[in-house]
Amino acid sequence: MDFINFESYIEKLGKRAKAAKKSIAVATTGQKNDALLEISYALESSIERILEENAVDIQRARENGMSNAMIDRLTLNEVRVRNIAKACVNLTNLEDPVGVIQSGSVRPNGMKIQKISVPLGVVGIIYESRPNVTVDAAALCLKSGNAVILRGGKEAVNSNRILAEIMREAIAKAGLDEDIIQLVTDTSREVVMQMMKLNEYIDVLVPRGGGGLINAVVENATVPVIQTGVGNCHVFVDNSADLRMAVDIVYNGKCSRPSVCNAVETCLVHRDIAEEFLPVLKRRLDEKNVEIRGCDITQMILGNSVVPVTEDDYKKEFLDYIIAIRVVDDLAQAIEHIDRYSTGHSECIVTESLFSAEEFQRQIDSAAVYVNCSTRFTDGEEFGLGAEIGISTQKLHARGPMGLKELTTTKFLINGDGQIRE
Repeated sequence: MDFINFESYIEKLGKRAKAAKKSIAVATTGQKNDALLEISYALESSIERILEENAVDIQRARENGMSNAMIDRLTLNEVRVRNIAKACVNLTNLEDPVGVIQSGSVRPNGMKIQKISVPLGVVGIIYESRPNVTVDAAALCLKSGNAVILRGGKEAVNSNRILAEIMREAIAKAGLDEDIIQLVTDTSREVVMQMMKLNEYIDVLVPRGGGGLINAVVENATVPVIQTGVGNCHVFVDNSADLRMAVDIVYNGKCSRPSVCNAVETCLVHRDIAEEFLPVLKRRLDEKNVEIRGCDITQMILGNSVVPVTEDDYKKEFLDYIIAIRVVDDLAQAIEHIDRYSTGHSECIVTESLFSAEEFQRQIDSAAVYVNCSTRFTDGEEFGLGAEIGISTQKLHARGPMGLKELTTTKFLINGDGQIRE
């Protein structure tokens, strides 16, 4: 009897991606830029279709009791779609990361060796809620010469489907293989588990979302993983801080968009300025009805409106209008707190002391460490990298906002004229 090979759904996607990666890996900068411009034009021309599908996802999210902050992550509007399209255009202005010579040498035997940047291959992205990731990730992978398999959350399936469809049509129009971009439309747990083990076809996985998603991928994947995203971010207000600046930074970090990974979750306040600073901060946070979970001293200063903080609160990525506040004795205690609870994403000190600023940046072991500016800037575009694939909180391969360069690896090119090893 002949053996019949029944390929799974995800294996079929993987096989097509593996075939497509060869063409995008050798595509010229001009070809990739043309495809990005086609995507941008197609998105702008399809805003009405995109918003119709997004409205279906939003309605279902509301029916399922999704929080307002998480619905904000899911929501597209005309401005957001135009910004997504604009980000594709912006990528065309960035240097192509493929083929860059990293180093070169001539060995004593005459062999010439070059180390150059090359695409990772097939990148798998597993993410939640935010349909903008569908375009950002695909565009970055395209410009960096990678094929991509996108697996978004079920809550955004209609939005993701229409965005992927538009992009595939656009890149085909530009003369590239549409399978450079593929979307996993089956959002079942079984399929995502198969995707995590698709070593034959996927070269690297990037999970982008909350702690539960990221931990699930890290614990179950056999495909190499770049860990991103979980952001238990802190602001420490030093005793020398400009208090007006500190209020602005904490408010921006917490309230400008609480559902993102670079939002502030805990504010640490130096004991010397707590009585003056905390009431002013509370009045500002009250504008957005932010729930404060505070230590004993915070409760004593601000009164009964403060919810007693717990150990678990210091560990949480709230992703909502909730903030933990702790009064600390000094810089050392602030650093100790951050070392204990931080996820290694983004931390900030507000201070006028050069010594405190330098010590904070020297001792804090996170991907982005700020002095006197909001953690909300931890973003690929804000750092001048274009759109980002995610914020890496690990130390191997990439750390911090992952732009085009971080989606490449290297290989060695060796040229000789008959050398053999004795």
